[in-house]
Amino acid sequence: MNKGYVFLVGAGPGDPKLITLKGSECIAKADVLVYDRLASRRLLALARPDCELIYVGKSPDRHTLRQEEINQVLVDKGLEGKIVTRLKGGDPFVFGRGGEEAEALLKAGIQFEVVPGITSAIAVPAYAGIPVTHRDLTTSFAVITGHEDPTKNETTIHWDHLALSHGTLVFLMGMQNLPMIAQKLMENGKKPTTPVGIIQWGTRPEQRTLVGQLDTIATEVIKQGFTNPSIIIVGEVVRLREKLQWFEKKPLFGQRIIVTRARHQASELSQAIEALGGEAWEFPTIDIAPPSDNSFLINALNNLKEFQWLIFTSVNGVEAFFAELKRQERDVRDLIGIEIVAIGPATKMAIEQRGLRVAYVPEEFRAEKIVEGLSSRISTGQKVLLARAEEARDVLPVSLKAMGADVWDVPVYKTVIGGANRSELKSLLQDKAVHSVTFTSSSTVRNFMTLIDGDVSLLDNVSLYSIGPITSATAQELGLTIFKEASQYTISGLVETLLEGNKP
Repeated sequence: MNKGYVFLVGAGPGDPKLITLKGSECIAKADVLVYDRLASRRLLALARPDCELIYVGKSPDRHTLRQEEINQVLVDKGLEGKIVTRLKGGDPFVFGRGGEEAEALLKAGIQFEVVPGITSAIAVPAYAGIPVTHRDLTTSFAVITGHEDPTKNETTIHWDHLALSHGTLVFLMGMQNLPMIAQKLMENGKKPTTPVGIIQWGTRPEQRTLVGQLDTIATEVIKQGFTNPSIIIVGEVVRLREKLQWFEKKPLFGQRIIVTRARHQASELSQAIEALGGEAWEFPTIDIAPPSDNSFLINALNNLKEFQWLIFTSVNGVEAFFAELKRQERDVRDLIGIEIVAIGPATKMAIEQRGLRVAYVPEEFRAEKIVEGLSSRISTGQKVLLARAEEARDVLPVSLKAMGADVWDVPVYKTVIGGANRSELKSLLQDKAVHSVTFTSSSTVRNFMTLIDGDVSLLDNVSLYSIGPITSATAQELGLTIFKEASQYTISGLVETLLEGNKP
């Protein structure tokens, strides 16, 4: 029997972008992904569709599996000849019990590799604006378990050394023992007024920070309701938070926002959200597919010289049109003499990237305004090729025909329901972990409602954002209330609207 290979991978402290490149590669190649509570669920999207997912989450008061059972899972899957990635919050060798897992694999004769992760001991204070070292304050720091093995006969923590040290002290997994930690440090000489920081759910939207002093911090934690997972940081560097905090100051900090665009288009919106401090979860509700009948497009391409106008209403339409043009062994020279209209700046850019000039971009990106702008440009009898989605509204072709134009309304693509993880989406909504949902087209709204089985109650206290009036109208038809609608019907306009909706 061929033995497999196990990667012990540190997932970082919570922000999924803090995983290493090597760590993400290990997830992507895994046959089996064994993950815990503190590893971001967004990292699961990096796994192959056929990857077996095994949750082994542990918390101080509840274990899905005991450590010995986790070790056995890794051994069993390795003996099956599988590539196993054990995804652990933080770093596997910093109180992650990765050493014990490695020993179990070694005993079973299974090869393993350790992929370090960014430990919460340094990352979480950094996200709270607290450097663990600072030349003017301390030149060292110590990382101490706050949850020592209860089966040990005596402690191995030298409280006298820690208390007299001028270095920063970082305690992991210590919330339950915080009163004892504070008492031990003071008993051994630490000043009661020593600054202490408590950071809960560091690097995530739920991050919150409490700053106090050693003699009262345990009481303050109870008052403020701080629980695990939190880290405790003791030392003068905590005072720097007041001026160095940066993460919580970002305008979308604390916001978990669902992006419903097609997967290949979602990154622009997701990146903008995360640059502003939000957490974007991509649930692609639509995907782009060829039209049901491609013969209409092929016929139009064979008669391109007859058209005076070519109208594109989306980037998807541009990409689908030129993909078929190439398949038909044609190129942009077949468009000589045709005036091109682009609906929106992104569509215009997609056309210009192909070396073509756009004759007209309407100021407002709605069919009604487009017709208004074209009324003085298109003459009676001129032939117009309208390249757009199969399910698009009839307003534009009907209005153009009313102007006297000869309109070929040609579907160049259709939208189908995307590959969003339905159970994950519903789970987030049921857990009240979502703050906002963004809709960029009527299709995203309709398909989103399909994914949640039309259960509008899942969106209680969730703010819904729309890219424009057509999308908003579809949402309202389906029983949804749009919180804010973009005044500019673009992705950047939608981002501005998110900012407006999250002003203090």
